[in-house]
Amino acid sequence: MGNMRNLGPKSRQWLAEIGITTFEEIERLGSVEVYRRLKASRPREVSLNMLYGLEAAILDIPWQHLPQDVKDQLKVQVD
Repeated sequence: MGNMRNLGPKSRQWLAEIGITTFEEIERLGSVEVYRRLKASRPREVSLNMLYGLEAAILDIPWQHLPQDVKDQLKVQVD
């Protein structure tokens, strides 16, 4: 998966556990679907920060720069 912004070794490990091994798969599935799969796989460990990190990775920005309105929209989609 290379060196993707916002996704460290643990995140990449969790993604591999659910069969996602490339950034292109994350882009194709979208952050919400990837988050749902991760949350189902690791309900206690995966938080909304993972969702925000995935979306920020797709946008190629630091997760801290993800606008609040985008975070709000993402949260509505997973609730």
